[in-house]
Amino acid sequence: MFRSWRFPGPRWPAHTLLPLPVQAGMDQDTPEEVLAEFKDRRLGVGGLLQIAAGTGLTAYAVWVGVLMPGFRRVPLRLQVPYLPASRVQVKNVMTLLKGRSGRIADLGSGDGRIVLEAYRQGFSPAVGYELNPWLVRLSNFHAWRAGHSGKVSYLREDLWKVSLADCKNITVFLAPSVLPLLQEKLMTELSSDALVVAGRFPFPGWTAYRIEGEGADRTWAYNMGAQRQPGTHTQQAAEASSAQPDVRTKP
Repeated sequence: MFRSWRFPGPRWPAHTLLPLPVQAGMDQDTPEEVLAEFKDRRLGVGGLLQIAAGTGLTAYAVWVGVLMPGFRRVPLRLQVPYLPASRVQVKNVMTLLKGRSGRIADLGSGDGRIVLEAYRQGFSPAVGYELNPWLVRLSNFHAWRAGHSGKVSYLREDLWKVSLADCKNITVFLAPSVLPLLQEKLMTELSSDALVVAGRFPFPGWTAYRIEGEGADRTWAYNMGAQRQPGTHTQQAAEASSAQPDVRTKP
């Protein structure tokens, strides 16, 4: 239960408590007006230092409070910065998943928007895996605000340690540096009828059967059965890796 707090002092009229741009009769300043104001005002060294300090403290607060907690438990080479998917990217993902159903998992689910939209499109259970506790809380807030609290799941778990064997639909918005390692996990755990949708960056060596969007909004759909066909780049690499002798030194 949230407790209501009252601050001492006089009670101000309700309209004075609104953010300034929202009050009636007041318009937001345009970028041109803001720049003009800075041009007319002599900030001096002190003013410039205040702006720089404020910007730096804001960036540091975002890093410490939102981003860093999710990085503490992840090796450096597997760290992926948080960058939310755009509406166009989410739409492209859903287009590639059209006609499918069942369980869906978003690996590195961020603020949860892909999981939430997948549930709206009929996928269930819809699960997001995210290490950052603040992003998990934000995801649950978005689900609550949309009226779907308890109908979608956001789990603070390491995607490298969870089993995806029972999942037929996977969505991925990760950095290129982790995709080769993720390929090995997906090849090992997913069934041949599973579908993997990647956003922003394609899986190296995999052949997408369908591509949606352009530029940064491009998404790729991969059929796992096709990646296991003899002669494919991924299958050849897997066979070569399994054929190599174990040369690790025993303790």
